[in-house]
Amino acid sequence: MSATYVIGDIHGALKALQQLIKRIAPAKEDTFIFLGDYVDGWSESAGVVAYLMELEQQHRCIFMKGNHDAWCELWLKGISPGELWLKQGGSATVKSYEALSKEQKQVHLAFYNRLLNFYEDGQQRLFIHGGFTSLRGPANDRYEGSWYWDRTLWELALATDKRLHKNSVYYPERLLLYEEIFIGHTPTIFYNEFMPMKAMNVNNIDTGAAYTGKISAMNINTKKVWQSDTVQSLYPNEKGRNI
Repeated sequence: MSATYVIGDIHGALKALQQLIKRIAPAKEDTFIFLGDYVDGWSESAGVVAYLMELEQQHRCIFMKGNHDAWCELWLKGISPGELWLKQGGSATVKSYEALSKEQKQVHLAFYNRLLNFYEDGQQRLFIHGGFTSLRGPANDRYEGSWYWDRTLWELALATDKRLHKNSVYYPERLLLYEEIFIGHTPTIFYNEFMPMKAMNVNNIDTGAAYTGKISAMNINTKKVWQSDTVQSLYPNEKGRNI
């Protein structure tokens, strides 16, 4: 039987990503759902994107867009995302692209252009980088970028009393729209957790790979988790986003 794995934020850590995939040892028929933020942090952002494009030749892969990917996409289009991007890992991404030809950069830009804002799998499961604000679901969000910038969904899930019944008028409507939601964007290490976290029906798979954490993958049905080594140990001479 085929399996589906959801993978959290990567942030330029190609060595950790390759290690993680090797540890999963996927079958050819397995599916990977990536939650975004492939770039910005460690030194191999361009290598991560190239590897992901290779991986989708071997497996079914579904790619979400993260806020850092949106920044990089703008840069590849010749639009400056601003100084904030450079300070938050963008400078390492720019450097990683120096060895690529103009044609290769266009191939990468095509990859960024086809990233999804969110994905619904037909079994009432949502996959999205950050979250959404509309009570009618992410397709009805009024503000472009909410899908990969929002943190309120995760904050709502954390703050909701687990004893609250779904029939209560106080139960958050956003959480009723799906059986399960899978997000990245907000590192669990900020809560002193180094594994994926679950709050209500929201699974946070970002385990801080950009900082002092690891890249994590979860089988969406069994909830078994795989992790890379601590990313910083694989890039001992770099700081990542630990500034």
